[in-house]
Amino acid sequence: MAQHTVSVDFVTQRAALLALLRELSYEERPVTLSSGHPSHFYIDCKQTALTGEGHVLVGACFTELLARAEHLHPNAAHPRHAAVGGLTLGADPLASATAMWATLQGRELDAIYVRKEAKGHGTGAFLEGTKHVPAGARVAIVEDVVTTGNASKTAVERLRAHGYVVDTVLTLVDRGAGGKEALEAMNLRVFSLFTVADFPVGSR
Repeated sequence: MAQHTVSVDFVTQRAALLALLRELSYEERPVTLSSGHPSHFYIDCKQTALTGEGHVLVGACFTELLARAEHLHPNAAHPRHAAVGGLTLGADPLASATAMWATLQGRELDAIYVRKEAKGHGTGAFLEGTKHVPAGARVAIVEDVVTTGNASKTAVERLRAHGYVVDTVLTLVDRGAGGKEALEAMNLRVFSLFTVADFPVGSR
């Protein structure tokens, strides 16, 4: 297998994404995290991911991160992931941006949205976007910030229940609060673009 190298474009795009996250998403203020624990800082990745520039950078960086994950942990039956997805709402722009960027680069990749509650009408389904992704396909989870890992855990459980092979989680930021370890306990490999050390709070 050929050695996977990190492109100069990826280094540049990752740096640009971090700069945008620091500008638009990082705030120092009292906040209660999804874990219920208090924190003196908050990273609201949606403020970055929902900008046009953020869409491009997230798509580019996650597409590269996904390729790296596939290289490091090959699956003979499923060499490539067929889709990326995660729990609505935080994962939705990440999944769509990644699917779009990968497709523009010549790679077939779809997005799947995982509902928090089953659709109240029509199909009553938890998953959206599965018609083009057959059961048994390999799917990666995307998440903005991993704290407890609960959002990804819910998405994994629902995708696996649908028959998908879920083995990888891509996240923008790992808060280092135990979420990564909780996901690894579910036989998942977690790849993070950034940690809290990449933000002002990490330099103190």
